[in-house]
Amino acid sequence: MSLTEQHSQQTTAKEGWFRMTHWSVVVLAGQGQSAPADAALAKLCQTYWYPLYVFVRRQGHSQEDAQDLVQAFFARVLEKNYFKDADRDKGKFRSFLLIALKRFLANEWDRANRLKRGGGQTIISLDEERTEAGYAVEPVDEASPEKAFERRWALTLLDQVLKQLEAEFADAGKTAIFAELKAFLSGESSGSTYAEIGKRLGMSEANMKVTVHRLRQRYRELLRLEIANTVDSPEAIDVEIRHLFAALD
Repeated sequence: MSLTEQHSQQTTAKEGWFRMTHWSVVVLAGQGQSAPADAALAKLCQTYWYPLYVFVRRQGHSQEDAQDLVQAFFARVLEKNYFKDADRDKGKFRSFLLIALKRFLANEWDRANRLKRGGGQTIISLDEERTEAGYAVEPVDEASPEKAFERRWALTLLDQVLKQLEAEFADAGKTAIFAELKAFLSGESSGSTYAEIGKRLGMSEANMKVTVHRLRQRYRELLRLEIANTVDSPEAIDVEIRHLFAALD
């Protein structure tokens, strides 16, 4: 059984897992009812903090203030009962989190600003130099903070999926194959033909085509699973995919 087929079976097994991972169940973390939900919420926050940082910076806050604000916001997010008023039957974690951040910035700037650097609890791990270095190469355009947030959220999600796929290949001892083939996921030119890459990997051109097909299939499966963590129903996954790719245009 191939690597992709093995993981496809695992993906199918995880369909029932959807209800335990989408963000409306993570809301239970705010009610103190589920330790796994606490962990799931913390993981989502650690994964998707950077789009919120970009939003805060685009609103004109300094690097130092933006870092403090994001930390203070997530400290509040992870407090018990923070999500007690959330509607768990509809919505997206992405939009809910942005609305919550806007409310936080509007109502609690003074309180957050009093949390001097080093004076508050570190909630998420921020590599300060890399954070600002990343922000420095964000597109310089007239996009609103909201549009910048949407774009960065989409890119963060796709990067998360790519890392998961890379880890699967690494676990299977196929790091070299992934390094050669990952360009085919983005539609960019790899600079080599199937035959040339196959020769380097000791694979026939036909096997190369099958491998790339399976790679793309697994990428789509992981993309859907990652999005499932952030929407309220399986039916919302395709809508969210269209929205995120539109944000990249």
